[in-house]
Amino acid sequence: MFWREKVKTYTTLELRPWEEADAPSLAFHANNMNIAANLRNIFPHPYTEGDAHMYIALCMGSNEEENMFRAIVVDSEVVGSISLERKSDINCMEAEIGYFLSEDYWDLGIMSEAVPKICKEAFDKWNIHRIVANVFENNIPSRCVLERNGFELEGTLRENIYKNGSYQNTCVYGLLREEFHND
Repeated sequence: MFWREKVKTYTTLELRPWEEADAPSLAFHANNMNIAANLRNIFPHPYTEGDAHMYIALCMGSNEEENMFRAIVVDSEVVGSISLERKSDINCMEAEIGYFLSEDYWDLGIMSEAVPKICKEAFDKWNIHRIVANVFENNIPSRCVLERNGFELEGTLRENIYKNGSYQNTCVYGLLREEFHND
């Protein structure tokens, strides 16, 4: 059913809640070291169909008032994930965005289209003041997606993560509600 071929264009993009039937496609597209290298260690590599079922169960069982998990569906195929997690305590007016996309679909503008869609949904649904993103400093494509969508670089945390045997910097981005424009 699946094969690795770089996609050159796409017709439709949809963000929708996860379904159990998405597991094979998720496992196929997530099983990529180039993706795992830029995500938290909780994201496994290799990424199996069992991992996909566990993730989808977590997403489907999540409270929509606290978390927003969406499958990224391009031309009827699940090719990635995007989510927002509401923070608590003194950060209760903030949500953190996270996402990944199949390498086969990189450089098509998909994430630049997906990010404002989920931000709009969050600002419409939740009483939050800002959305934050923590991105590995060397993940330039992800940083560009955020910047194209109005996120401001607020600072760099020096050597605050340890991934693949080395310390790395994290760039902290923020988007305030009044700065969000969904043109």
